[in-house]
Amino acid sequence: MNQPHSLPTYGRSSSALSATRNKVMRNTYWLLALSLLPTALGAWVGLRTGIAMGLTGGIGLVVFLGGAFAFMFAIEKTKHSATGVAVLLAFTFFMGLMLSRILGMVLGLKNGSDLVMTAFGGTAGVFLVMANLSTIIKRDLSGMGKWLFAGALAILIGGVINVFVGSPAAFAAIATLAILVFSLYLLYDLKRIVDGGETNYIAATLGLYLSLYNIFQSLLALLGIFGGED
Repeated sequence: MNQPHSLPTYGRSSSALSATRNKVMRNTYWLLALSLLPTALGAWVGLRTGIAMGLTGGIGLVVFLGGAFAFMFAIEKTKHSATGVAVLLAFTFFMGLMLSRILGMVLGLKNGSDLVMTAFGGTAGVFLVMANLSTIIKRDLSGMGKWLFAGALAILIGGVINVFVGSPAAFAAIATLAILVFSLYLLYDLKRIVDGGETNYIAATLGLYLSLYNIFQSLLALLGIFGGED
């Protein structure tokens, strides 16, 4: 007598799961788009005031990493409330402020504006490719997580060391590796949303934002090194 009721129950569960995934994806994309505004504002403030330009070497590293990790810790603690959105947007403003350092250097080149637009277009292209792949690939990509984390950690350690070494070749190599690792991280995070593995849109947005930020910054650095005109 209970058997006929099992199928409708399963159908409602599947439908609810699909609706949750769609809601998380929709909210993530909206918040990700919104996060670009304080990023742009932060970069503009940084360029206009030069407040971040003097943060070089070890001091700049401490301010950047200290601020970034403090914000990420706060986002993790508030991601289940509306406060999390405000903290995330404050974080993206801070990241825009820090981005003004490399933007200022690239915009100081004759073709600086073209390089910035190229880096932006390249980042957008990577996002579109990975977003499409995340809906096409059926294979479970959860096993990539530990390898991507190891890659990101290697990039962080290499970047910290090179702040003091100052090798242009190492800088270019680290930037190239960052583009590869964070492009794959983008696919990994998007696939988690598609598969229902990530149900918090604030956490999802943070992951996507960090990948896009690192891809854009790394592309900008490489374009400035190899395509800049004094």
